[in-house]
Amino acid sequence: MFRKHFLVFVFVIIAVSSFSQPEEEKKLMRLFVLAEDNSIIDLPEGTFNLEQSLWLDGKQHVTIRGKGMHKTILNFAGQVGGAEGIKVTNSKQIIISDLTVQNTKGDAIKTQEVSGITIRQVKAEWTRGPHPENGGYGLYPVQCSQVLIDSCEARGASDAGIYVGQSKQIIVRHSKAYENVAGIEIENSLYADVYQNEATNNTGGILVFDLPDLVQKKGGYVRVFNNNIHENNHDNFAPKGNIVGKVPAGTGIMIMATNNVEIFDNNIINNRSAGTAIVSYYISENPIRDSSYYPYPNHIAIHNNTYERQQVRATSKGRMGQMFRFKLRFGKQVPHILFDGITDGQQPLQLCISNNQNQSFANFDAGNKFKQISRDTSAYNCTSNALPAVVW
Repeated sequence: MFRKHFLVFVFVIIAVSSFSQPEEEKKLMRLFVLAEDNSIIDLPEGTFNLEQSLWLDGKQHVTIRGKGMHKTILNFAGQVGGAEGIKVTNSKQIIISDLTVQNTKGDAIKTQEVSGITIRQVKAEWTRGPHPENGGYGLYPVQCSQVLIDSCEARGASDAGIYVGQSKQIIVRHSKAYENVAGIEIENSLYADVYQNEATNNTGGILVFDLPDLVQKKGGYVRVFNNNIHENNHDNFAPKGNIVGKVPAGTGIMIMATNNVEIFDNNIINNRSAGTAIVSYYISENPIRDSSYYPYPNHIAIHNNTYERQQVRATSKGRMGQMFRFKLRFGKQVPHILFDGITDGQQPLQLCISNNQNQSFANFDAGNKFKQISRDTSAYNCTSNALPAVVW
């Protein structure tokens, strides 16, 4: 995926037994600060209780490598300095692999303005499980390009377990997100493939959002396919004010205000409120002050997915829950695919829904005070050109 470099790598190894805990922390911090280009920071087996963030800045071709997801554990439960566990900024071709980051004050692993970031066989978790005082993000590339998240786990994030924001050329695959508010989220990002992941016991399984007031204004060309998205019925525990706090418990996939999204070949099972929801930003009821922001979804294709759900009512919690209870009144027959019906009235809507097993649908006409809720799919029975795969 990346260019091969015929270089001599610098291996940095520390002997755990010869240092006290404060000395171990200082040693680790020095390894990050003093790392040279084309080097490997080789972390030993063991559990390290750290109070300070580990920060790598302005480096090229550096690998941060542990001995295994369950063997090298960086625990930040007593963190007093910094917010992240590992932070990488202004760098190129960075690999983080084979370790766990636990219990950070803020985000577990954040990478910002990195070209070529691979996170492989890494776990980010808050060991007490879901809690509003947990950090916001588990794995958090933002303003990056050529992002690969592969064979990772994320648990307990109060915003999103695996989040990629304002980035380009993204692959998220073979990973598991559970007990987060959002399992996997692609936000204001271009060209993303999300496939062969498992999202379960989150509030929302997989989210594809475009939000206002961000540097990268518009995302799209996102494919979500061959994922197992099941039982995402956890109560929403996001801190007050977070946009994901609006996601109703029981959401499989939610597309908000993003254009050019293709959802196909997924198993979307037993998400009690919405198997797949396609909504405008207006459903959040938040004001829009960003004049360049486009708040409507368009060019959406949902096809060849398998839907199942138990005969239960949608959530009644939160503003969305109140909508289900008092406006939509689906009872236990909640449609698998929900569309808020809000369009800009200028661009023709392209929403194609086809060939889904157990397909059911409702346009709930939110822009017209829910007056003409319709289950008729005839206007959306179409196909569209497949989006291209992500390559770099």
